[in-house]
Amino acid sequence: MKVLNLSLKNFRNIEETFLSADEGMNVICGENAQGKTNIIEAIWLFTGAKSFRNSKDKELVNFENEKAVISLDFISEGIEKQAKLEIEEKRRAVLNENKLKSPSLLAGNFNAIIFSPNDLSIVKDGPSVRRRFLDIAIGQLYPSYIEILKNYLRAVSQRNKIIKDLKYDSTLSVMLDIFEEEIAENGEKLIKFRKKYIDELNIFLPKVYDGLSSGKERLETIYISSFKGENLREALKESRKEDMFSAVTSIGPHRDDLEFKINGISARSFGSQGQKRSVALSLKLAEAEVIKKRVGECPVFLLDDVMSELDPKRQDFILNHIEGMQTFLTCCDPSNFKNLKAGKIFEVKKGKII
Repeated sequence: MKVLNLSLKNFRNIEETFLSADEGMNVICGENAQGKTNIIEAIWLFTGAKSFRNSKDKELVNFENEKAVISLDFISEGIEKQAKLEIEEKRRAVLNENKLKSPSLLAGNFNAIIFSPNDLSIVKDGPSVRRRFLDIAIGQLYPSYIEILKNYLRAVSQRNKIIKDLKYDSTLSVMLDIFEEEIAENGEKLIKFRKKYIDELNIFLPKVYDGLSSGKERLETIYISSFKGENLREALKESRKEDMFSAVTSIGPHRDDLEFKINGISARSFGSQGQKRSVALSLKLAEAEVIKKRVGECPVFLLDDVMSELDPKRQDFILNHIEGMQTFLTCCDPSNFKNLKAGKIFEVKKGKII
């Protein structure tokens, strides 16, 4: 997977600019608030996922314009392809001149991994962040997962509405049975996908972390279910009484979690800042290996503002020793990339590559 060219028009603070990429390392440098992260974000959108900055689509358009357009030329499976996104209130996607029904259908056509300072939250914040990590990672590999997740969450929302009124109207239990069946059917599929993905991730994750910790620490990743046993249908029925008081569905994959343990101890509760950062970075590198194994080629690696947080040895590793994977890296301090041995450097000023 290689980016060839990227063009942007009216995207955030970028009026119009163009980038012709190196097949290896691409350093995007400049002072703060010049548009470096916007370029990384634009590339990421071609995975079919939403912005990693949790922005609404309309916020991606330059405030002085009504529409943004970004285009990407890339190579996948040895074939050159073209994709385009037009963004107004929502995104519209085109792949090889064919209009797609949804931008999410770009998933599987262009694969990328994003690592930003916010990704430390995967380790240190609540379960919803880790579930989102799983949903995005799995959705890139298995686009059908995205539709299953949508159907599941829609059924959960309907159950929540019914469970709230069930104590006043027992006849609603018939409708509850219907939505619980849909939750269970889709939920069990989601859990199966997630556990399979974690098994694949764990082939690479301990080895990657072992390298980052110089062999001094062992990383373990565990999927934590929100209910006992394997039968989600029965678990939903058993939770009805409790859920009637909270008016929410308390069990299911929308409540599951991941746990990271370093030498058997919770990284979230007891890990140092450096250990948490190493776990998050290891996750992304292992995610890239899973994609490579599954689709036969490395994804594009997007690194947003992480160099200042790394020691010189790890900076050198990122710049010069990521093999076989095209990388885009943003940074402010020129000293962070002074040891770059090969690749391209792009300077961004006032929303334009100069």
